[in-house]
Amino acid sequence: MNADSPTSVPGLLIGRATLLDDLRTRLERRPAVVVITGEAGVGKSRLVRELLTRTASSDSLVLVARCQEPDATIPFAPFMDALRLCRPRPGDLPPLTGALRGLLPDLAHLLPPAPPPPDDPHARHHQVLRALCALTASLGRVVLAVEDLQWADVSTAAFLRTLIAEPPPHLGLVLTARSGTLPHTDAEGIDQPPFPLRPPAHVVVAERHLSPLPVTETGAMAACLLGVQAVSEEFAERLHRWTGGLPYVIEEVLREWPDATACPGGTSGEPEVPLPASVRRLVVERLRHLSSDARRVVAAAAVLGDPAPVHLLGAVAGLDEQETRSALAAALKEGVVRAADGVYAFPYELARRAAYEAVAEPERPVLHLRAARALARCTSPLPLVRIAEHHRLAGRPAQAVRCLEAAADRAAGGGDAGTATDRYLDALRGGPTAVVRDRIALKLARVALNARTGPQVPAALRQVLDRSSLGPGPSGEIRLLLGLLLRNQSGSGLEALEEIARAVPDLLAVSTGQAARALAIIAIPSLKGWSVGEHRRLLAEAERLLPGVDEEELRSAVLANRATALALMGDPSAWDAVDDLPDSITGEAAARVHANLAGAATALGHPERARAFQSRAWQAVRTNHAPYLEAFVETTDMLTAFTRGRWTGLLERAEHAEEQYRDVPDFHAEALLVCGLLHLHTKGQTAVARRLLERAVRTTALDTGIVLTSAAAAVGRVHLAADRPAQAVQAAEGALHHVRRTGAWVWATALAPPAVQALIRDGRAGEAHCLVGELADGIARRDAPAARAALLTCRALLTTTTGAQAGTGGSDALYASAADAWAALERPYEAAYVREAWGLLLLASGAAGGRTVLHEAIAAYQDIDAVWDVLRCQRGLREHGQVTVRRPGALGYGDHLSPRERAVARLASLGLSNREIARELVLSHRTVEHHVARALRKLGVSSRTEIGSQLGL
Repeated sequence: MNADSPTSVPGLLIGRATLLDDLRTRLERRPAVVVITGEAGVGKSRLVRELLTRTASSDSLVLVARCQEPDATIPFAPFMDALRLCRPRPGDLPPLTGALRGLLPDLAHLLPPAPPPPDDPHARHHQVLRALCALTASLGRVVLAVEDLQWADVSTAAFLRTLIAEPPPHLGLVLTARSGTLPHTDAEGIDQPPFPLRPPAHVVVAERHLSPLPVTETGAMAACLLGVQAVSEEFAERLHRWTGGLPYVIEEVLREWPDATACPGGTSGEPEVPLPASVRRLVVERLRHLSSDARRVVAAAAVLGDPAPVHLLGAVAGLDEQETRSALAAALKEGVVRAADGVYAFPYELARRAAYEAVAEPERPVLHLRAARALARCTSPLPLVRIAEHHRLAGRPAQAVRCLEAAADRAAGGGDAGTATDRYLDALRGGPTAVVRDRIALKLARVALNARTGPQVPAALRQVLDRSSLGPGPSGEIRLLLGLLLRNQSGSGLEALEEIARAVPDLLAVSTGQAARALAIIAIPSLKGWSVGEHRRLLAEAERLLPGVDEEELRSAVLANRATALALMGDPSAWDAVDDLPDSITGEAAARVHANLAGAATALGHPERARAFQSRAWQAVRTNHAPYLEAFVETTDMLTAFTRGRWTGLLERAEHAEEQYRDVPDFHAEALLVCGLLHLHTKGQTAVARRLLERAVRTTALDTGIVLTSAAAAVGRVHLAADRPAQAVQAAEGALHHVRRTGAWVWATALAPPAVQALIRDGRAGEAHCLVGELADGIARRDAPAARAALLTCRALLTTTTGAQAGTGGSDALYASAADAWAALERPYEAAYVREAWGLLLLASGAAGGRTVLHEAIAAYQDIDAVWDVLRCQRGLREHGQVTVRRPGALGYGDHLSPRERAVARLASLGLSNREIARELVLSHRTVEHHVARALRKLGVSSRTEIGSQLGL
């Protein structure tokens, strides 16, 4: 019979399964004593309940006793509560048990008559003690659990000592208490106990300390309680920090979690976890047992927050070293704090919060001020951010701002632009005086250029500019730097140019060099900027001011931006401007200018120069840690790799960059562009590619001729492959509008050939000729080899409209020249694309050599893993009656859909006809028919309308 019916909770016994099995095995070997130690909330009671459940049987009795805090405890009270529920058989009870009639009135009718009580109180106590032992022995196979023995009174301790010294043969005893307070069996194993237990040698003894859960098991328990498959690693780590891995605290926290139906994810802004009232009560109850000095030390630890040594705790608490150590000993005994490596801290963050809330409100500012002064006096290097927070909470904002500014200065001096930016922002939020605010804003604007910032930096700088407290020099510089931030990082292209232009008058009033620098910056052209003519005018103004610039750093900056602007315009003098760059350009400035020049050289068609510039940019970045510049050089390198056909492993790099650089629009757009192009060409995933390319176009801020044109060209090729020339023309129109508006024809390299091809196939040959004429005029006298190769390609494509016969010298010579030009520029994709168009033209006209040229294109595509383009060429061969040789196939997919069958089936379920599917996936009409038929058979459906449900669409 079970006097107590414990509930099994295996789902919440995370990490305890092995321990539970071990204890159950030992407890079954009677007589046995199981001793479980651990701090409050670690799960001792839950473990005991599960242990009792697993050891319970029909012929076994389970009794549970719990000790209470010894205020005015009745002797043997825990056992009285437990034994009153048992039902012993009267015939099995020795006469001595009659002495319990007064203590166990519920069992009086089952007990023998009470023997005469001794006169001596000690003798009476001993008589009751022996009677309890006799009653326990008479119960037969019994498990007695006694919990919270740290509160055991003298009578309870005496009973346990007596019971264990001569245990009944079928007794299983389970004892629990907080760490360091439990009676134990090994006098050398742990600290001095309140009372020793000395079982005979034949008694099975198991002593186990129950530790808090580690991070992984904390996450597993959270998932179990929230009813989800798993929680994120970040959430598990945060929950462990909040709770210390104590199961009770974990359960209480998640009981009050704001959205128990959703799995908590990793969020950038960590929420304020609720402090359960039960946890607050637990901590406050422990504090109540401490002396005044101990509570002062605990309050000091709560204010300091981080683990602290004795001298720091004493300084904040206002105690000497000996008083502090005595107070810590008491706090350690109560489990309020923990010690590790000479420092003391709370076992978990919520315990610290509860202790902090227990500090009287008027006392907190005093303690925070002491903490700030103690940290400034006792620690090195100075924890400036922590000191600033203590000053803020002490009601001293000026001192807090001063510390945050110093922390930012230190980070900036160490090259950590991101941390410096955050600290300057914190200082501005602290409400500094006008003079301090303006000084910090200028520092923030300077350092934020090399950090990957969010919108909060421009917003903070605008607020300072709106205060009108700045003189023209600081105002102009901040506005200039704000414009650079908007240009480089926020996605506000034209707004950035206009902000910098507004800075020029203020800068001219105080610094010719700063004004020249601002003009040179906005002289750098972009497809979303002003016309090339306007950028040239601004550059000329900067050049006019240059002789009056004496500061070497500013002069170098103007010259670097001048070289960049000329290179992006395709001006032949750009490389002389590069040669004029001073040797003093090093570090971050060198990384920036060389990355710009590498991108320009790649776009213009100067591969050797691009390699040299890129190498210098990487060298500068590796010696100067600046997250923004690292992202700049990386995305430039990815674009160069794609252009040169170095596609192996590039998609993984681009996907990583797309994830990493989402806070910098232009870098994010370039990563999206490379992802989209590779999904198209290497995987044939046209729908995925188009989504990525559209996002790239929406994301880019000030595109320097790469994103808009390349994305439009790729989408146009998708439409052309699907025989949709009108849509291909439409895809090109937006980017062409920007090219025409700005006059930046050197950036039409990727766009012009597919745009001309689309116009021709859409029956608009006249417009195609006009476009080629615009391109020729736009790149005249420009140093743009890639644009000239594109012009050759366009002229070759136009031969289909001029009556030139395929196979004649004119047409073939143009195609051959274009292919050779692209090959010389190390652009294998464009060279293969020219050969594809050339081969298809020859096949269409019946001229010799078409098959050979198209196979050359296929081989070139295969070299760079352009799978989609290979399939398009093979379809072209089939459409002209040329048999393509298939390689030996892989093993079949049996009754499962192959990837190609699944792609065809998905489009069929959307209502596309076989011909439309063929155009979309670059397949033949007959191939699509076969794929649809096999998909219907494998899915076990009879019509295309049923496919979607079978695919889970």
